Amino acid sequence: MENRRLAKQAVAFLILSVVLLGSIFFGLCAGRFSITPARALEIVFNWLFTPGLLINQIDERIILLVRIPRIILAGFAGAGLAVAGAALQAVFRNPLVSPQILGISPGAAFGGVLAIVLGWWGLALLGLSFASGLIALVFVGLLARINGRSEIITVILAGIVISALFGALVSLSQFLADPNGSLPAIVYWLMGSMASATWQKLTLAAPGLIMGTLLIMAMRFRLNILSLDDAEARSLGANPDIERWIIFLAVTIIVGSQVSVSGVIGWIGLVIPHTVRMIMGQDNRVVIPASAILGAAFLIFADTLARTMTAAEIPLGALTALVGAPVFAVLLRSHYRERMQ
Repeated sequence: MENRRLAKQAVAFLILSVVLLGSIFFGLCAGRFSITPARALEIVFNWLFTPGLLINQIDERIILLVRIPRIILAGFAGAGLAVAGAALQAVFRNPLVSPQILGISPGAAFGGVLAIVLGWWGLALLGLSFASGLIALVFVGLLARINGRSEIITVILAGIVISALFGALVSLSQFLADPNGSLPAIVYWLMGSMASATWQKLTLAAPGLIMGTLLIMAMRFRLNILSLDDAEARSLGANPDIERWIIFLAVTIIVGSQVSVSGVIGWIGLVIPHTVRMIMGQDNRVVIPASAILGAAFLIFADTLARTMTAAEIPLGALTALVGAPVFAVLLRSHYRERMQ
């Protein structure tokens, strides 16, 4: 029985890896300037194995300077958001939880909006987004801590309050922004997009995305314990309060890094882990890495569609919602129909 389960998981990981490679290949070739698969592979091969390659041809410039950094950034962001959602769902023991529940996404969004209003970009926007997301998390922690303890229900309620607070601050910032200057940039940025992805932005966001994702990966063995009742977790040697907040900090690092370079992108942290659990089961040791692979593949594919479906690029946050909401509705009904049988 155990061998059959391991074989099933191995096949699932193989399929997910093929899907990820397929989405990367699709992202390299597809676009308003289409490139043949053979030529795309030739350009990537030469770039990887030819030191000092001169980028002269237009197809080389498109792939090496535009599409590859965009694909890598989308992959890191998708993997990070999916892993963050899977970790939060395990901690809260609820498949409907996402990074928005802790106020982290609205907090990071407010930091980014404030930076745009002030005319700050690059590293300043990244730092302010992360700092604002961290402040939101601190507020949640202070509000949820009662008599020296933080129960899950108080954390959720505190997150709802802080989300509403920072959502109101984002709206107020939009109201006060210059309608002919920063306001259009704020509105477009809040809808989410990888359109401005460059190697420079990748170097800004990648460290936080990688660090937060690896931290949750390292704690995936503890997530099975944290998903138990607090009393049971303590009896197994865990410290739920401390370990839970380490997970929250890792999620903040991921969301802050992602929001700073591509705006608010929702649904990935909700849909992807739920899909993976229906395929792989409930073991977080498997769910976390599988969510990273599927999340990266999904966002790369969605970003490619966003820039190829119409002449004007579709906001990525809107596209992920249009795809994610119906898929999640179907998965949710299927899941609860099975439980009721």
